[in-house]
Amino acid sequence: MSDSDEGAGSAPHSKRKDARRNKETLLDAAAAVFVTSGVEAPVRDIAAKAGVGLGTIYRHFPTRADLVIAVYRHQVDACAEAGPALLASSQTPHAALAQWVDLFVDFLVTKHGLAAALQTDNAGFETLHSYFLDRLLPVCTQLLDAAAASGEIRSDLTAYQLMRGVGNLCIGADSDSRYDARRLVELLVAGLRQPG
Repeated sequence: MSDSDEGAGSAPHSKRKDARRNKETLLDAAAAVFVTSGVEAPVRDIAAKAGVGLGTIYRHFPTRADLVIAVYRHQVDACAEAGPALLASSQTPHAALAQWVDLFVDFLVTKHGLAAALQTDNAGFETLHSYFLDRLLPVCTQLLDAAAASGEIRSDLTAYQLMRGVGNLCIGADSDSRYDARRLVELLVAGLRQPG
């Protein structure tokens, strides 16, 4: 293959990569705006945060529901991909679990208002919930199993129980400034440790 052939083949690949990166930048910006302003935040705020025009957002996401669903899936994917990376880079499996649960709490914060935004499409919400469980339960299970195998935590808790407990602790955190869900989640994760 000559140099000119190689250059010709890589241009479409780099354009796809750029488009994917631009879409991820949009989704990250939307997630950040959703955290501070909720899923009903003006699209112009998301465009400003992403540094793009309104047309760019509407070209990728014709409706608010499309944008909310894409942000939700993007956040689920990021949370799922973080688990193995944290397990590989953390000092202990329990530390990896604690960091992952912290990311999961961040994800839950961006999820507030999702049900209301999708009320017209109940099937879409059910599909998202299944996607959430399919992607995150195995990751949480891997982290729990690693921490239990290392002897750091009890082994009698399932990923579903932990994720459900964390989710329940996060309910209402956005509407009561005196309630610190993150602190309670930290206590929950610390409480998983083996006595002794």
